[in-house]
Amino acid sequence: MIFTKQIETPLGGMLAGATDEGICLFDFEYRKMMSSIQKRICTGLDSEMQEGGHKYFDVLEKQIGEYFSGIRKEFDLPLLLVGTPFQKDVWNALIQIPYGETRSYKRQSIALGNEKAIRAVAGANGENGIAIIVPCHRVIGENGSLTGYGGGLWRKKWLLEHEAKHSGKDMQLEMF
Repeated sequence: MIFTKQIETPLGGMLAGATDEGICLFDFEYRKMMSSIQKRICTGLDSEMQEGGHKYFDVLEKQIGEYFSGIRKEFDLPLLLVGTPFQKDVWNALIQIPYGETRSYKRQSIALGNEKAIRAVAGANGENGIAIIVPCHRVIGENGSLTGYGGGLWRKKWLLEHEAKHSGKDMQLEMF
C-alpha cells in the first residue's frame, strides 16, 4: 500500500506518498501532471494509494520544514524513485546538483553521458514526482532562463531565490 498525506508548505499544498521503502511522491497537489505521476507510481509498485499515516511522513515534514526555514540544505530521508531506468538516472543526477546552484539541461545531459539527450532529460525532469527533494527546480535553460516547472514558474523562481538567499550565492534569474 502507498499511504498518502497532504502537507501544507509556504508554496501551497503538496501530496506526499510513502511505502515502507521510502517516500515515492511529494509534489504540488494541483499540478497538471499529478494524476499521471500517481498512475505511474501505482503501476510501478503494483499498489494503490490510500490516505493514511506513515513513519516517513514525520521525517519528511521535519526536513521540509527545515528546508523552508533555511536550515536544511540536503535531505537524508529514504526515497523510492519509481520510473524507467533512464528517469531514475536523471532524477539521481538532479540530487547531485548542490543547494543554491543551477545546471542547464545541456549540462545535465552531458553529465548523463549523452549531450544530445537534452529533450529526454527535460522530459524526465517533468515526470519527477518528488519535488524539492529531487531538485528539478535547479535545472534551467542554457541562457539562464527559467524554463518549465510542473509546480509553476513562480514556484521555481521562489525556490531558487530561497536557496540563493540561504546559501549566500548570487543567482541571476530570468523568467521566460
